[in-house]
Parts: sequence; C-alpha cells; structure tokens
Amino acid sequence: MKTELLQIGSVEIEVKFKPIKNLHLSVHPPYGHVTISSPEIYDLEKVKIYAATKLGWIKKEQKKFLTQEREEPRDFITQESHFFFGNRYLLKLIPATRNKVEIKGKKLFLYTTDPDNAALNRKTLYSFYRRELRKKIVEFTAFYSGQMNIDIPEFKIRTMKTKWGSCATDSGRLWFNIELAKKPLECLEYIVVHEMVHLMERNHNKRFVLLMDQYYPNWQVQKKVLNELPL
Repeated sequence: MKTELLQIGSVEIEVKFKPIKNLHLSVHPPYGHVTISSPEIYDLEKVKIYAATKLGWIKKEQKKFLTQEREEPRDFITQESHFFFGNRYLLKLIPATRNKVEIKGKKLFLYTTDPDNAALNRKTLYSFYRRELRKKIVEFTAFYSGQMNIDIPEFKIRTMKTKWGSCATDSGRLWFNIELAKKPLECLEYIVVHEMVHLMERNHNKRFVLLMDQYYPNWQVQKKVLNELPL
C-alpha cells in the first residue's frame, strides 16, 4: 500500500492507495485527521481534484472536533474528578507502601508511595486503566469472534492521538486507545466490533456497514455518543 501526503490550503490529507474501486474520504476524531483511500489506478492529481470538491465538508467536520468539549488537565490530587467506563469518580489519595487503585462507591482510591508526585499518580491510575480495559476487550473479542466465526484476534493497548482504534489487516492485530477506559462500555464495545469487522472487510464500504448492522445494530448511536463526549 502506497501512502502520500496531500496539502490543500490549510488542510493536510493522508492518501492511501489500495486495491479498491472507489474513493473513501474520512475525517477522524479526536483532532480532525483527514484520510482518503484511493484506488491504485488513480494518480495524486485526480485525488486532489476530488478532495478540493469536498473541502467545505472537511472543514465543517474538523470544526466539530476542534470545538468539541475537552477534558480539563488533571493534577491527580484529592477531590479531583476522574472517569472510568463512563462514570465519574472523586479521586482520594492515600499514602501507602505500594501503588494501586481501588474503586468504592463513587470514589476512586489511589494508594501511592508519594502523594505529591503527580507523574507517579498518573502512571498508577493509567496502569489500572490498562489492566481493566484489557479485561473488557478480552471479553468482547472472545464473544464477537464466536459471532463472526473468526479467530480471536491479538490486540494491544496504547496511547493514540488521532484514533480510538485501528486494525492491521495484514497481521490481524488490533490496537486500542487507552483513553477508551474513560468512556462508556457501550462505546468501547462499538470500537471493538468496528475493528473486528475490519478483519472481514478492510474498507468502510457498504459491506462494512452491513456487517456492523449485523453484529452491533446500535453502532451508529454509540459512534455519535463517543464523538460527542469530552476529548
């Protein structure tokens, strides 16, 4: 697969040439990254002409993401709000001999060897996020692989700046954004199904939509919810 960068005014577009029949334009959350999947027989100039006709729509979509509510930076101090699977919790720091996280009621207890060390407290919380997110993804991939009659895919969790998830179709490996640990479980389920469907259909075409409708009929609602939550 060949990839090119296209610049039209202030808009940068990543163009991927694939063995497909039609052009596919996407503006991705959370920052409005623009991609076009193009048939291999097209040249970059033809893609540029197509993109120019869609420039108004691209900017409108980018504006939605750029004006979307964003989370306030966290200081990782007691009484600060933090989210876990869509629910809001108040953080309480507790001096301890080892670092760990527990949730009780509406409070998130962070046991820490250094309460004043924001970097350490962040690392401890995100280790908790990663562990709990992995458990849920294991459940979802096991369930939907049975529904789809495919092998349970390998996956990794990492920090991702422009995507909630991705699928490496060549290796069959999935990637998920660790920030999904803050979002409702239904949104996480939607992303898992989305990436697993890519193991069956690489492109966002009619077949992809039909497969999403088949395996997760509520997907368009959850997509809207996820894209409107604070980034």
